[in-house]
Amino acid sequence: MDRLLITGGRKLEGTLAISGAKNAALPLIAATLLTGDTLELRNVPELADVVSMMRLVQRLGVASTYLPGEPGRVAFHCQELLSTTAPYDLVRKMRASVLVLGPLLARGGEAIVSMPGGCAIGTRPIDLHLSGMERLGAIIELSQGYVTARAPAGGLKGARIELTQPSVGATENLLMAAATAKGTTTIIGAAREPEIVDLALLLSSMGAAIEGAGTSTITIEGVAQLHGAVHSIMPDRIEAGTYVMAAGITGGRLHITGGDLGLLGGAREKLEEAGLQFTDTADGFAVSVASEGLRGTDVMTRPYPGFPTDLQAQFMALMCNAEGASMITETIFENRFMHVPELARMGAQITIHGGSALVRGQGARGTTLRGAPVMATDLRASVSLVLAALAAEGETEINRIYHLDRGYEHLEQKLQAVGACVERIP
Repeated sequence: MDRLLITGGRKLEGTLAISGAKNAALPLIAATLLTGDTLELRNVPELADVVSMMRLVQRLGVASTYLPGEPGRVAFHCQELLSTTAPYDLVRKMRASVLVLGPLLARGGEAIVSMPGGCAIGTRPIDLHLSGMERLGAIIELSQGYVTARAPAGGLKGARIELTQPSVGATENLLMAAATAKGTTTIIGAAREPEIVDLALLLSSMGAAIEGAGTSTITIEGVAQLHGAVHSIMPDRIEAGTYVMAAGITGGRLHITGGDLGLLGGAREKLEEAGLQFTDTADGFAVSVASEGLRGTDVMTRPYPGFPTDLQAQFMALMCNAEGASMITETIFENRFMHVPELARMGAQITIHGGSALVRGQGARGTTLRGAPVMATDLRASVSLVLAALAAEGETEINRIYHLDRGYEHLEQKLQAVGACVERIP
């Protein structure tokens, strides 16, 4: 496996471009199953998870072609479904693979999908996906690790669906399934994440009738069929937040191009409270650390627009270099502190109390982080180790970095361009 060698202690300064959002790209690629026309997606990031999703929809009948002119421009065409089965060998690699359930059920009347895999950060059941499909009329069976869903003879029918929690994946799956269902579907308690809005924009450009995306109540008026469209994927707010904290932990200043401060939601307020300063620019924003330095700040992860769980590990690394203590509470996933022992190997002072972690920052006395061999355990945990390594004294070796390749496009090249000493060792 590849590994990263990072020599810390350098301030990051310069311009860094944000890629298309991984968490938006995956449901958009699943949506290519919904029409026989060509869909053109732009700003598609080069990531392992994106490649996995493209391989999955290809198995189901989607042809994809990279187009000239600009990076990340891809044409998708699914003239007909070749299969309605998403097999274990593809689905096991990535939880988002379950997003083909709704499109297959809507267009093919049947979906046989292996139970999904992904990062080991919690149970993350798909019961909300399945109960929502049942409300639309689907008949669900679970057997030997597979979900089999079949639409009734007349196809899916609109319904009122109440989600007991704002699941992003369930909201996306139900949006795609309901787009061509007969009648009106109302999703109560829907997730509000910007990626939901991006999916709704694509579906609307394909002819769907959707209102309320970005709020807790979404209404979908089913249409007979969807057609082709051209859509540019939104910038990755998690990548942007990660590089914001890379500037903060190294005491540097970065110009983030293609980023949108509005997409950070409640994270911006907490980052400013921690001592980061933002300035809008014509093509993004700039970020630097206030003269007083980083300050210990408490955060609690919440569904959007609250502080995102996908930035929790990075914020914990940032707080290791802050002055004073901070309490970080995780409310979304029950197993998302696996980076703590690895940060401790680098000298971080962190104590876990149930779902909270007390971080004793050492910013006033200078960094206590020191380079060490560490191991990535999941996607966001791995990048928190990168942030810690950028600020640490000496060299850090990060192993199992295939997690990074799932969610951060050209990470080492981007960091090298703004002054980091990062080397990938095959």
